[in-house]
Amino acid sequence: MAEQGNGQTVALVTGANKGIGYEIAAGLGALGWSVGVGARDAGRRERAVEKLRADGADAFGVPLDVTDDADAEAAADLIERRAGRLDVLVNNAGVTGGAAQMPTTADLEVVRSVVETNVIGVIRVTNALLPLLRRSRAPRIVNISSGVGSLTNQSTPGAETGPIAVAYAPSKTFLNAVTVQYAKELQGSGILVNACCPGFTATDLNGHRGVRTPQQGAAIGIRLATLPDDGPTGGFFNDDGVIPW
Repeated sequence: MAEQGNGQTVALVTGANKGIGYEIAAGLGALGWSVGVGARDAGRRERAVEKLRADGADAFGVPLDVTDDADAEAAADLIERRAGRLDVLVNNAGVTGGAAQMPTTADLEVVRSVVETNVIGVIRVTNALLPLLRRSRAPRIVNISSGVGSLTNQSTPGAETGPIAVAYAPSKTFLNAVTVQYAKELQGSGILVNACCPGFTATDLNGHRGVRTPQQGAAIGIRLATLPDDGPTGGFFNDDGVIPW
């Protein structure tokens, strides 16, 4: 994606104060982009911004709890005042809901809270930022999903899809379906909407048990954020290519 005529390419990454989100912000910043660091924790957000700036990135903080309507609208207002448009939205913020997620003993409040963040939060933030994305010449939306959201993989005997997780895994399936619906509605608008799996990446979400580094996990998100105009939309990808739904 080329720099746009009226200034730097502008991106917002949610949940960008650490882990994969931080590395996506760092990767986009290294391209010369202006990158909003969306995070709900003020201290962690500002420390991330300071670190990115120290590394040469044009980073700015965006207070954002994706479960809060007012925060989503305030984020849109902040970016409008700063840049007048948004070129790329990376919906990275997510939660697992904890380890014990057997369907027969599920805590329904945990299921609700996971869906609220991982799915409804994506819809909330996307819709708040969509008017600014429509002002871009090459808008992109990237939803950070997971391979465990693939129903094909989940239903394939012997496929490695992690532990039973009635909150987390279905939330990513739901997110994948939401991605397809946005791509269908926005077809022909120039807005490319895709989901991706960063792989089993060592982050706080899994107690750093992952086998990939956050930088490795960020690579597919960066690639989808920088798609050319003839790139795919409504797809689900990892580093190796297309993931079956």
